[in-house]
Amino acid sequence: MKKTILIYGLSLAVLVFLLEYFEYRYFVHELSTEVFVFLIALIFTALGLWAGKKLTNQTKIESPPFEQNEKAIRYLKISERELEVLELVAQGLSNKQISDKLFVSVNTTKTHLSHLYEKLDVKRRTQAVEKAKSLKIIE
Repeated sequence: MKKTILIYGLSLAVLVFLLEYFEYRYFVHELSTEVFVFLIALIFTALGLWAGKKLTNQTKIESPPFEQNEKAIRYLKISERELEVLELVAQGLSNKQISDKLFVSVNTTKTHLSHLYEKLDVKRRTQAVEKAKSLKIIE
């Protein structure tokens, strides 16, 4: 990164020097000030885009694939259905939407949720999702 900044700074200094040199030598009588301003703006814009691309070009770091913590699921005795409900809660679905998706009644969904709250030792949906994610039960 320091190398990129150094190259950027040096190239700007060289370009300013060249512009000043050519301004005094050749263009003083032939071109107007607006042309010089346009050229300087164009060069600095191009250099700024180049430097911005270099500085923000970050290689993407792939995270390892999610591995569910089966040990925690067995230890907490979370059933497959409760795990399904927990995953749907994490997606932000309401009790009614979960019930429709799993083809069960709303009361059954609420029962699964209350069992999950007990097993995870939480009081709210958001706490359940947060704790399940920290235990790597859900993604």
